Amino acid sequence: MGDLGLNLPSLIAFLVNFVILLVILYVFAYKPILRMMDQRSDKIREGLEAAETARQEMARSQADTQRALNEARLEGQKLIEQAREVAERFRDEERGRAQREAEAIIARAREDIARERDAAIQEVRAHFADLAIAAAERIIERSLDRDAHSQLIAGVLDNGASLRDDG
Repeated sequence: MGDLGLNLPSLIAFLVNFVILLVILYVFAYKPILRMMDQRSDKIREGLEAAETARQEMARSQADTQRALNEARLEGQKLIEQAREVAERFRDEERGRAQREAEAIIARAREDIARERDAAIQEVRAHFADLAIAAAERIIERSLDRDAHSQLIAGVLDNGASLRDDG
């Protein structure tokens, strides 16, 4: 090997030094670098998993919020519908009550009118009786000739008819 310009003991020393250097680099440099890269990779993976979990939680939260919003809308619509029904029932009840009150007022008015009419008829009858008595008194005071008697009765009847027309 000497012809090639290689010194065998130097070559062996270089090879031994190279292997020792590789072992030292592997133990002190390569392993810590690999460990650090694995740790960083784990942290990145954990961060991605946390981000995915957060995204899923956010999606779940949005779905829950949307569901709650829809339920609130439905509940609001139900409340509005119930309020409409209550208002309609109240309106119908009030209309019925007003109708009953109006009918009661009309019935009282009819009763009052009937009483007034009956009182007027009684008054006319009493007045007519007074006229008949007055006519009888006049007949008795006058002579009972036939013409005077007929004329007096016709006058009394005319007065009674005019009183009835006025009443």
